[in-house]
Amino acid sequence: MLGWIALLWLLEIADTLSGHALDDFGIVPRVPGELIDIVPASFIHFGFGHLVANTVPLLVLGFLAALGGLRRFAAVCAFVIVADGLGVWLISPAGTNTAGASGLIFGLFGYLVVTGLLLRRPLPLITAVLITAVWGGSFALGLSPTQAGVSWQAHLLGLAAGVTAAFLFGPKPRSGPAPAGR
Repeated sequence: MLGWIALLWLLEIADTLSGHALDDFGIVPRVPGELIDIVPASFIHFGFGHLVANTVPLLVLGFLAALGGLRRFAAVCAFVIVADGLGVWLISPAGTNTAGASGLIFGLFGYLVVTGLLLRRPLPLITAVLITAVWGGSFALGLSPTQAGVSWQAHLLGLAAGVTAAFLFGPKPRSGPAPAGR
């Protein structure tokens, strides 16, 4: 995750030095040529403030999701990035440009919470409760369509993709009865 975060920061430095030329890799809805930008859009940010807001949640949630295995983590991230990007391309307002890692962050949040609930084991459940306690209010606010310049569509679609990813890629609960407590 540190490497991923470093890449995002290097890209934002390059974007700033280029006069924000990389911002063109955001997703402009319903323009067929923009479909190619669905993946790169998750790695591009509109300034350092935008990147700062995404750095800590991506680092923490990405690290926690990666603990379940790197292949699973890569599959979850790829699924969320593509599903979120396609959804943004389909439903965001015309003429907007959407970029940033927040769709993936919302997806990782949804994936971790639902996985914790599905597994019904102490550590995943505690993780789900803790990340909800720490970021739940921020995530609820991010789903509100009242914040100018914030793509609630990317947040909502990322969350939905993460929940779906928990069912598709998440670890399967153990079969049989749960062990009795002592």
